[in-house]
Amino acid sequence: MCGLSETHQFLWIFLLFISISNEDTDNNGQLEKHDFECMALKMTLIEGKGEFSYGRYQENLHIMLSLWDEIAELADFNKDGIVTIEEFKEAVQRSCVGREYRDFPQAMKMFIDSHFKLVDLNDDGVIAADEYRYNCVTRIPVDNVNILDEAYQNLLNDDDRRRGGLTLSRYQELYAEFLGNPDENCPAVHLFGPLHAMG
Repeated sequence: MCGLSETHQFLWIFLLFISISNEDTDNNGQLEKHDFECMALKMTLIEGKGEFSYGRYQENLHIMLSLWDEIAELADFNKDGIVTIEEFKEAVQRSCVGREYRDFPQAMKMFIDSHFKLVDLNDDGVIAADEYRYNCVTRIPVDNVNILDEAYQNLLNDDDRRRGGLTLSRYQELYAEFLGNPDENCPAVHLFGPLHAMG
């Protein structure tokens, strides 16, 4: 994983697990079907900026329940209806590490694309610096905005800067690079924030 130490790899998998299980309603640190039902409502309200659309909710519910079914198929190794962080970590390593985005399981693609939409707060198709900062501080402890800005700038290439940030296709590319590139200096190491600063 993008040149990260085993500790940082575990931290990243944990952050990914937490971002997927943000709606862990019983705070048990495990994923289950109900968590994905809650995420469907959350996505609907975030996308609608507080407005509720029943039609959009039904679409998001279908997406999230399909995502749960696929994650359970990939990661619920003991078939108990619960995915633990250990199971999730193993599933990500089996299914995604060293692969390009197009070769990821559909569940992972759906998660990545949905996560992009949640980070792209103004829905303009680009993750700008302010959206990146906001996303980072909602997930990880950071005490200096300059650390976030430096991580964001290190993430971007010249095309990203011309566009004003990360597009969905670039985000997908970086996500796959993060999982599969052993170079500790690859730009994708900054995709989820300044993880090295947390070590």
